[in-house]
Amino acid sequence: MERFDPHRTPVYVAGVAETPLGKVSDQSEFSMAALASVEALAEAGLTLKDVDALFTNYMGEEGAVQVGEYLGIRPRIAESSDMGGASFEFFVHHAMLALAAGRCDVALITYASRQRSRRNRPKAVTAGDGSLSGQFEAPYGIHFPLGHYALSAARFLHETGNTAEHMAEVAVTARTWAAMNPKAWARDPLSLDEAMASAPIADPLRKADCCLVTDGGGAIVLTRGDRAKDTAKTPIRVIGAGESTAQWRVAECADLSVTPGRASGRDAFGMAGIGPGDVDVFQPYDNFTHAVLMYLEDLGFCGRGEAGEMVASGALKPGGSLPSMTSGGGLSYCHPGALGILLIVEAVRQLRGEAGERQVPDAKIGVAHGTGGLAFSTASTVVLAHD
Repeated sequence: MERFDPHRTPVYVAGVAETPLGKVSDQSEFSMAALASVEALAEAGLTLKDVDALFTNYMGEEGAVQVGEYLGIRPRIAESSDMGGASFEFFVHHAMLALAAGRCDVALITYASRQRSRRNRPKAVTAGDGSLSGQFEAPYGIHFPLGHYALSAARFLHETGNTAEHMAEVAVTARTWAAMNPKAWARDPLSLDEAMASAPIADPLRKADCCLVTDGGGAIVLTRGDRAKDTAKTPIRVIGAGESTAQWRVAECADLSVTPGRASGRDAFGMAGIGPGDVDVFQPYDNFTHAVLMYLEDLGFCGRGEAGEMVASGALKPGGSLPSMTSGGGLSYCHPGALGILLIVEAVRQLRGEAGERQVPDAKIGVAHGTGGLAFSTASTVVLAHD
């Protein structure tokens, strides 16, 4: 099979935007997504009439159809695949392939959630829901998502020698970045001692190890290079993407201490023709602190068992060798149920040089890495570059 060449038909992120964030009481999910979509399209010098491919998730059982109806779009390509919080990195990959093949001209990826305002989280697994997980796991008391991720955290620490203190360092790092982001939900200083003293939730996870529960979402516009010449903002090229899936049920997980990011990262970096050392800014899916440690190892930013010391050295903080979670991430900025879309928004803004006080100097290559499901069922990695 011929390897896809992202340089032959370049695809760009031409616009990005956030929805209203935090706690949104005066909007619906559809109106939030519409606001972000119009703003992102304006950055691209486009309108809703130009969109002919639509990707979304968690917005109704037939999400892309319902969002398209609301926006007045009848796309040539539509997708609502459920890959958990990583869905949006998957969508960038699929949109890139469709654009390069000439199957569409302008792709819109959008999403919004009001999980904080509604005080609910979709996709909860219960013993009576008829699923395999509900039949064979829920009766034994495992809780989604805390139980699944606590299992993976415990196994990861045991296998690698990373520690709870290293996990707490991830929380402190995220808060350090959030303090410089006026849109972040949690901006108060957080020390290592405070993170370690936060309330136990599901061993070894403490409160500081767990993501926020907020409203929010965003929009991303992609198009080919021939249509990215008149954008209002600097277009950012997609130079690599990869995706991988593993198990759904945690009982079927072959190794709780690794993620499918090993495969998605390898494919994305291979397509882009780069290595981990070429990355200037990293946006990991930080729903839990140990997840960031796992990604650092799985994507090759450090060796097995070395992620904790890497984080403790300050490598992910401002001025470090791999600035990460630069918005404050899901731990301190925003986690609207599916964080992956906001990872791409932040990566694009960093590569454009638009991040204000938290700007990473001379950032040219950024990576957004999404995961989802029950204890790392899915992963997708996107490599972006400022031409």
